[in-house]
Amino acid sequence: MINLYPTHIDSLSIHKVGNKSKSEAIFYSEEPYRLNDEITSILKEYFFKPFREKEENYLHFTNEVDVEFNELYKICSEIFEDPASAHTNSKRIASHLFEQSNHPHIKSGELYVCYLTDVVLDNEKVDAVGIFKSELKHDFLEFEEDQNNLEIIIRQGINVNKLDKGALILNREKEEGFKILSIDSNRYDTKYWLEKFLQVETTTDENFYTKKYLKFCQDFAKDVVLPAEDKKEEVMFMNRAVNHFAKNDDFEETNFLNEVIDNPDLIPEFKHYKEDRGAKYSIEDVSNFPIANKAVSDARKKIKNVISLDTNIQIKMDFINPESAEKFVEKGWDEEKQMYYYLVYFNKEQKS
Repeated sequence: MINLYPTHIDSLSIHKVGNKSKSEAIFYSEEPYRLNDEITSILKEYFFKPFREKEENYLHFTNEVDVEFNELYKICSEIFEDPASAHTNSKRIASHLFEQSNHPHIKSGELYVCYLTDVVLDNEKVDAVGIFKSELKHDFLEFEEDQNNLEIIIRQGINVNKLDKGALILNREKEEGFKILSIDSNRYDTKYWLEKFLQVETTTDENFYTKKYLKFCQDFAKDVVLPAEDKKEEVMFMNRAVNHFAKNDDFEETNFLNEVIDNPDLIPEFKHYKEDRGAKYSIEDVSNFPIANKAVSDARKKIKNVISLDTNIQIKMDFINPESAEKFVEKGWDEEKQMYYYLVYFNKEQKS
């Protein structure tokens, strides 16, 4: 788990990278940017907020021959060995990005290269190289007093609430190509950022497969279980799925299906859904893997276990004791009112 709140920006270099195919230029700043407290506070939120809100699917540098030939891997290795070289090497990073900016769809923008300290990864402090890019410009208004009137002045700038592209290269697992997190808010040029500039591939470990399979199950519940059954069964399916993962050390798909899917007619639907959508989650050929307990706990927190009704009433299910909902919640249809209802059995009300 990563914690970026205590992270310190030791150095910041800013360059402007144009689109090479449009004969746009590249601009290098001669010196690192001189930070102050106000700008640092804004930039930390701008750079780090997307990573706090994103699933931690770690990547690592790769190369078809050897990771040593990955340009960013070489540059980041030099920076970690000598942090004082961060600004000089930031120009190499800008140049490398410029060389990949050779498609008409790629937008020019500002490139920020930071040397970061006190990044907390799995309760240990590590250094990191942060690479961020702002691309989209937005109109905003400024106002100036002109005698007895206010004049509107239209400016253009970046929206500090939305980072266009970013990568955190963490000084961990160097031999495997470092641990990397990436953000790309503009999907029109994903290959340019991930495949050409960063040259990364996903770390497919038990944490990755546990997260991806549970996310796949969540979408299956929404797209298949809900239309075929109802909201209660959608919630209960995910309830059973999470609990299956929680109580097992290893995942085996046949056992999972037999235990989790109540309606036998949905088993072929699940298999078809996996054949059709599995590649999106990188699980199309995966049916066995060790289960990462932390990934299960993280997924449980994100999965909604609430039935929201159009009468402004919510029914919250218990993910720890799913048998309660099975035994004590019934759904029916009232002919007189022409409305559905939920019947909930209980002995006494609990004190909150």
